[in-house]
Amino acid sequence: MNQEAILWESNCPTLNRVSRGKVRDIYDVGKHLLIVTTDRISAFDVVMPNGIPFKGKVLNRLSEFWFNFLKVNHHMITCDVDEMPEEISPYKDQLRDRSMLVKKANPFPVECVARGYIIGSGWKDYQKTGSVCGIQLPEGLKQAAKFETPIFTPATKAKMGDHDENIDFETMVQTVGAEKAQALREITLSIYKKGADFAETKGLILADTKFEFGLIDGEIVLIDEVLTPDSSRYWPQDQYKEGISPPSFDKQFVRDFLEEIKFDKQPPGPELPVEIVQKTGEKYLEAFERITGKAPNF
Repeated sequence: MNQEAILWESNCPTLNRVSRGKVRDIYDVGKHLLIVTTDRISAFDVVMPNGIPFKGKVLNRLSEFWFNFLKVNHHMITCDVDEMPEEISPYKDQLRDRSMLVKKANPFPVECVARGYIIGSGWKDYQKTGSVCGIQLPEGLKQAAKFETPIFTPATKAKMGDHDENIDFETMVQTVGAEKAQALREITLSIYKKGADFAETKGLILADTKFEFGLIDGEIVLIDEVLTPDSSRYWPQDQYKEGISPPSFDKQFVRDFLEEIKFDKQPPGPELPVEIVQKTGEKYLEAFERITGKAPNF
């Protein structure tokens, strides 16, 4: 793997770029939006100066796989650059496998998180308060313990450089309204169950995941990415046990390195060593192959 194979940022000067997030560049192409998933990687909400080979393609193609599999209302039109509007044609080589043409939606200002296991920020909250997002949990839970039933734990959507914050359901109701909040909770837990059941057939545990939703013509639709290693925590079933943080198919190598060097979690991020970049890239590729059952052909 080498940095020459990495697309750190898209370069489409004749298109109207309207956003550059931690990972995705978004262009307005008239009736629709073009989402370009780069190889940028963020950890602790800080974008690192070097990227991960194939990461953007894995995230984009995995989202495509899940949008097709889940059979829910979503914003994806196509990931095939040959089917996209003519003005995108000059950038086909750059965009192939890492871009998605989508319908325009009005996003909800919350992230919808489903947790089947207690880990990450949920585990930290539980240790402090015995609850997660206002949901009181049984005493004596161990790290990575499975919940009897998955829980819904919404979060605020932070601006770039800021941190998402867990909120309780009542705060979400005040933000989006009771009817929409209830619908989003039901849809989130339903999609999580479908994803977790499927992952189980691939020898994987879907510990938790976050979704984003928007409105198109008054209908709730799934937007952004879905069930990727960036938005979800996957564990290999054969390495799972309570009381530890199981290895995951995501950027854990990057997080571990940053913790080791005592990174202060403030930008700019440090240059990542070659071996960390390589191991992380391999994890993303392995996640794609295990979930889809296909070898990456990009």
